[in-house]
Amino acid sequence: MELSHLIDVAAGRKPADLVFKNGSFVNVFTNTIEQADVAVAGPQIAGLGSYEGREVVDLRGGMLCPGFIDAHVHIESSMLSVPEFARTVVARGTTAVVADPHELANVMGAEGIRFILRSSKYCPIAVYVMLSSCVPASHLESAGAELKAVDLLPFLSDPWVRGLAEIMNYPGVLSKDPDVLDKIRIVGRTPIDGHAPGLSGMDLCAYIAAGIRSDHEASTFEEGAEKLRLGMHLMIREGSAARNLDALLPLITPETLPRIMFVTDDKHVDDLVTEGHIDVMVRRAIAAGLKPAYAVRVASFNAARYYGLHDLGAIGPGYRANLTVLEDLKGCRVLRTYKDGELVADDGACVAVDQSLGRPPMRLRSSINVQWLEPDNFVLPVPPGAEGRSVRIIEIIPDQLTTHELRETPTTLDNRVVADVQRDLLKIAVIERHSSSGNIGMGLVRGFGLKRGAIASSVAHDAHNLIVVGTNDADMLAAAVHLVKIRGGLCALADGKVLADLPLPIAGLLSEEPAGVVVQQLQKVRQAARSLGSPLSHPFMTLAFMSLSVIGDLKLTDLGLADVKAFKHVELFV
Repeated sequence: MELSHLIDVAAGRKPADLVFKNGSFVNVFTNTIEQADVAVAGPQIAGLGSYEGREVVDLRGGMLCPGFIDAHVHIESSMLSVPEFARTVVARGTTAVVADPHELANVMGAEGIRFILRSSKYCPIAVYVMLSSCVPASHLESAGAELKAVDLLPFLSDPWVRGLAEIMNYPGVLSKDPDVLDKIRIVGRTPIDGHAPGLSGMDLCAYIAAGIRSDHEASTFEEGAEKLRLGMHLMIREGSAARNLDALLPLITPETLPRIMFVTDDKHVDDLVTEGHIDVMVRRAIAAGLKPAYAVRVASFNAARYYGLHDLGAIGPGYRANLTVLEDLKGCRVLRTYKDGELVADDGACVAVDQSLGRPPMRLRSSINVQWLEPDNFVLPVPPGAEGRSVRIIEIIPDQLTTHELRETPTTLDNRVVADVQRDLLKIAVIERHSSSGNIGMGLVRGFGLKRGAIASSVAHDAHNLIVVGTNDADMLAAAVHLVKIRGGLCALADGKVLADLPLPIAGLLSEEPAGVVVQQLQKVRQAARSLGSPLSHPFMTLAFMSLSVIGDLKLTDLGLADVKAFKHVELFV
């Protein structure tokens, strides 16, 4: 589109290509609701006022908002391919996401980043990428790749790359790890995202002083308030496993408003389909009493400003016509979504023409490379002299990524530690799956509630080794073997019989199927986990975070139990 045409339409000298009439719109510049025609010329908004157009959309009293922006998301957590993820969330009013592909990067290295960039071309949403900073997440696990600063450097010239993704290795920042500092230096003045749960005081000051400007890990009002007070941009997260919206909403005030964004971080496909995406956060925020214009601004404009996306996130002359039509703000029901002035979603369904030439090339090398497994691999012997001693136990905290460390005397049989379903003490194993090293970490966990069988997954943050939790060694072995057979995924099993599975052949993380099929598979495998006794609403998402070695207190990797606070491996027996 020629600039002259945009100017002529804005000035009223030519009819607009598209005009929205008979409704209101959210002005994120003034944080008010206004009434005016919104005129569109090509992919851009031309003006606000009284306009005529070749095509007129009658809003019938509805509300026009800037397209929603997810300021931090791991697309891989949806288990959908990038085009399928885009088709799912655009129906919920999302027109842009800022993705951190560190799940794929931990499996495939730089190729994982390139895969996301390739797969996002011609999608009905804009997919911006932050370069994964922690591959592996820490020295406490074995990932499929390692990314140094020099490996990230070639990506910085890509306009879709916006900066450096979450620096999870905050101990590395505080200890001035050369590799971490190199990554911070190479990105210059572009945004650098943080990941520092529970960090406070002078340590937090040092972390921020290094150039890290945002954080999405705050889970309490006090933690969020401190990070805001010290100048960070606060990302309020509402995903599938970590839900912080209710605790952090009171932090949104006129003073803090410009530095707060909405993110999902990790959200399963069924939650995207049934609950929604950023739209559900807007809806809940308004229901909780937040000024509607504030909620919309947090869901759009603030993310665009933070990431330097200067033509996104607002309804104003010259901004891109990425627009969401709502029935009203209270219910926040998305009626239609427009991207660059084109209708891409209508009545809850994506209607954009698939320009990705079908599904992107998905035939990647098999990423499941496990040394031959034997029954003895899951035996947890009692070391000589450890009889009667306590062990470290991972305790799940519902709806949080953090865990507690418990210490109790385990149940033993024939000088072996065994699961005890009566005490909800289950065995957990992490099996290295990238280089066939044979590394297997073993431990105990409380909170899954299984009464029989085992559940397993190749989605295990962030190295994405195989992770299994179960009530007996035989079923744990059978579950792990089944994951190898299906090239990665999720499964639930009892008495050697697979009750349900969800194959994820793309790097052991993503499905090749449409969203509807993946939802059905996920519902079946989740229902199967519940039939085994688990009370958790998202048992597989919870399982995925039992190996995340940068959020504590206690986690398990293929190298053994990890004390996250001390940032070192510890023994099972105390």
